[in-house]
Amino acid sequence: MGSMKKEKGWRQFLRLVQQTNPSKLLISIALLFSVSTTLVGLTVPLFTKNLINDFSISSLSTGKVILLISVMLIQALASGFSIYLLNHVGQSVVAGIRERLWKKLLGMPIPFYDEHQTGDTVSRMTNDTAVVKGLITDHLANFLSGTISIIGAIVVMIILDWKMTLVMFIAIPLSAIILATLGRKMHQVSKGLQDETAQFTSVIQRVLSEIRLVKASNAEPVEYRNGNKGISSLFQFGLKEAKIQAMIAPLMGLVIMVLLVVILGFGGMRVSSGELTPGDLVAFIMYMFQIVMPMGQLTAFFTQFQKATGATERIISIIHSEEEDHASHGHHDVDNMDQTITVDQLNFAYRNGETILNDISLSVEAGKVTAIVGPSGSGKTTLFSLLERFYQPSQGDIRLGDTSISQFSLKSWRSKIGYVSQESPIVAGTIRDNICYGLERTVDDEDIRRVAKMAFADQFISELPKGYDTEVGERGMKLSGGQRQRIAIARAFLRDPKILMLDEATSSLDSKSEHVVQEALQNLMRGRTTLVIAHRLSTVIDSDQIIFMEKGQITGSGTHEQLLQTHSLYREFAEQQLRMKEIV
Repeated sequence: MGSMKKEKGWRQFLRLVQQTNPSKLLISIALLFSVSTTLVGLTVPLFTKNLINDFSISSLSTGKVILLISVMLIQALASGFSIYLLNHVGQSVVAGIRERLWKKLLGMPIPFYDEHQTGDTVSRMTNDTAVVKGLITDHLANFLSGTISIIGAIVVMIILDWKMTLVMFIAIPLSAIILATLGRKMHQVSKGLQDETAQFTSVIQRVLSEIRLVKASNAEPVEYRNGNKGISSLFQFGLKEAKIQAMIAPLMGLVIMVLLVVILGFGGMRVSSGELTPGDLVAFIMYMFQIVMPMGQLTAFFTQFQKATGATERIISIIHSEEEDHASHGHHDVDNMDQTITVDQLNFAYRNGETILNDISLSVEAGKVTAIVGPSGSGKTTLFSLLERFYQPSQGDIRLGDTSISQFSLKSWRSKIGYVSQESPIVAGTIRDNICYGLERTVDDEDIRRVAKMAFADQFISELPKGYDTEVGERGMKLSGGQRQRIAIARAFLRDPKILMLDEATSSLDSKSEHVVQEALQNLMRGRTTLVIAHRLSTVIDSDQIIFMEKGQITGSGTHEQLLQTHSLYREFAEQQLRMKEIV
């Protein structure tokens, strides 16, 4: 079972690297340099052997000394060049993996983000890919040159003295057993460490992104404890890793020490009996170090490799996840939006099984205003999410004319929809960036000013010190709610959508802002198919059709007057709000 898992790790890792299409030329040159450096290194002990056996001042010619120094310099240069090239390959592989991951994450459907914490996903993108990079850049060159060095040294040693070489081989299985046992442990520990790091990143990200809530709720001590749990858990994993490292190095050192003592003893006997020259023994010991030193590098490679396979499994699990079908084969662009949108016997439940929408059927006529009202939690926003195709319905269908909206490419469908929600999302950057967000074409300043004017946003923008180049801060914190809404409306104007979806667009505003935003929305709604979710009936009384929803079902539909006559809960809603108005 263990070997199967390991093989799977090998295969997965190699496939992941292969898919980034690293430069075969660069790898070949790097390996060539690495091999030649190692081969040159293998001739040095033979040179030393001759030097010892025929040692005399007269035999030390200038030519020999220059040759030895030149060989060492070339070896150093080639080694440096090889390391640089492999680093280049490693960095490009990781850039390739990150690019694939980033593209994948942007293509993931909303349910993926419902189930995975953001910090967790960020950690996959940064920490896990860094582990893979470490393996390629820091350890691959050593692994390759080390392997060549060991094989070359063993071949030369067998030629020099096969009996002594046999003694050496006792150490190799011993080292392999140590490495295999500890390597498996390292794999488990590093997998746990990656998970814990991802979770820790999640906590930090969540807390820092909601720092205002933390401070307003005096929750610093609670969050400090939460963060500390992660820190101490990471510390424990770090210690486990340290224990394995602490066992590997001394055990390998012990094996080497014993080996050196045995070889010196056995070799010394053979020299005194004349079977071996002193030069041979020195060369033998030098070769032994050319086996032993790379052994340490191979150990480091295998421990890092165990970490990388753990990280690879997680990266691959994201890469193999199902994406949204942005432009799937067979999907076509929306050509005529001036058709009725029909919601037909729609059911929807989130993955935990709770049904949110139950047998919803309604028609939204082109160019008219349809309002959806009802108590909180009745499924109004979920219906909008299904229209945006963030989720797939469990049953039923949504059609434009006679065509199911699932037949259209996502890009084409979403480009026809303008969505203004209660909390209009603002991205860090300038006001100009926010108004143009998501548009691939370049927008000139005249257009931006025009849409800002239509959204009644031009006045407050012109009063800002840098106008349209004013930075809005993370999530638009430097703007008031009404200003954020008006930027969102300007953004919708610029997209020029055919369908407008307004989700409680004025509910969190004060009366002055609400009045301005309401006027901007009236401008925006002109000539478009509009769907409005609202709590305040004053904003929807003039709608062409009002749909009343309760607990995921439609319990009434018609104009304001019709519903007052036929729907008791709607009448209650209306009377309550009119009473509130009178009190005010």
